[in-house]
Amino acid sequence: MTLNFYENSSNDYVKLLENGNEHEHYIIIEVGEPPVMQTFEVHSTVLCYRCPYLYDEFKKSTISNDDNTKIIQKPQISVKVFNIILKYIYEATVNLEKVETPIIFDILITANQFQLEELVERLQTFLIENHPSWLKFNFSKIFNLSFQADFKALQNYCNDIIAKHPNLIFESNNFNTLSEVALLSIIQREDLQLEESKIWDYVIQWGVSQNKTLPSNLNDWIDKDFQILKNTLQQCLPHIRYFQFSNENIKEKLFPFQQILDKTLWDDILKYSVTPDKPIISIILPPRKIITTQLPNRGNTFQITSSIIKYEHEVEITSWIDKKEVTYDVNSNPYEFNLILRGSRDGFGRDAFWNLCDQKTNLLIVVKVGDTDEILGGYNPIGWNSNSFGYAETNDSFIFSLNKEHYILSRVKNASNAIYNRYDCGPNFGGNDFFTYGNRSFYIGYINGYEKLIRKIGGEFSIDDYEVFQIKKR
Repeated sequence: MTLNFYENSSNDYVKLLENGNEHEHYIIIEVGEPPVMQTFEVHSTVLCYRCPYLYDEFKKSTISNDDNTKIIQKPQISVKVFNIILKYIYEATVNLEKVETPIIFDILITANQFQLEELVERLQTFLIENHPSWLKFNFSKIFNLSFQADFKALQNYCNDIIAKHPNLIFESNNFNTLSEVALLSIIQREDLQLEESKIWDYVIQWGVSQNKTLPSNLNDWIDKDFQILKNTLQQCLPHIRYFQFSNENIKEKLFPFQQILDKTLWDDILKYSVTPDKPIISIILPPRKIITTQLPNRGNTFQITSSIIKYEHEVEITSWIDKKEVTYDVNSNPYEFNLILRGSRDGFGRDAFWNLCDQKTNLLIVVKVGDTDEILGGYNPIGWNSNSFGYAETNDSFIFSLNKEHYILSRVKNASNAIYNRYDCGPNFGGNDFFTYGNRSFYIGYINGYEKLIRKIGGEFSIDDYEVFQIKKR
């Protein structure tokens, strides 16, 4: 797909025509680092009107070559990215066909640095409309960068997702590194699907993490410590719906931190908890619009039976099965997950696997890695056959990781090596990509049938549990 920007470029070149070539110089721009480094010669008149940021860099530059031509050095920008940016500057087009998604994001970062506002807006829209899965796989990174660079469209996109799936951020390892403005953008949402007392817990956690000098034990806090926390959270505190707390949560959650609340507010919270009909001074924010998830009623209400994956994982997996770019909504999930094996219930040996799963199709394997939050898995549409030995072919299998920080989807790249049948093993993807011999250990070897590894550390790893589902259309 090619993005065109002819209208604004025409206006820029009209200005160039009207002002003549009074600014004409050649500028040398060096990008990249050895050994991948390239030098570009650019007309200063073009930069003056099409990229004033680089023109200002040229005017401030104190580096020159032997011909006394000024040089701008940009080692942090790749040659590939700058080639595309230069095409935009001169031709007002950006051809994104066959450009990898990470490179498109790097173009966005560079366009923002060069203050190319029109290109920044279009690239955000392009990523949202054409690469939503990649954005979700890199969610924490994208969310943080969207506020650092003030990418409004990506901010809104991420916040809409967080409102529905708050754990993506609140339970991520990067939560405490969120900027204040990013945190505010979340807790201001009326549709944030999280109990108010939990929002309070996360806000307190974030505030404490910003002040490394605060004692780890709350019993050791003195007045000064509470004042430090109050100062840190002064922008956040007005957005908590205090009057939606239960009496129990007021006692357990708010009472220990009452010193960071204004005295009038605290008094009103206590009054309201006892006599909610009597007037108070403080503003009562409306309750958040929590949506009660109601799954389609098709005779029996479908309830998740997994002890490893949640609803949001299910809709992500079914979207991968159908090769959807946009994830199914939980209420429109077209599949049901029928649990046919759970290791902790049915046994971890290979006999249990073959007795319950032999020659069944459309099988999903999910694995909870021992002593971690990692969830790994794979989907096999053709099933495993105990009467066969060797590889079986399919174009539709995949393996994956459902880590909190980001998801990894690895589709089959060598269809003839997609599935491996071997009776003295359990489920096996690719022969070496993801498999078990039928015990409480799984293995990740080398890439054979699939696009990429789903775990940084290969080899054998223990599991807490694993489950096998047969997936069927509703």
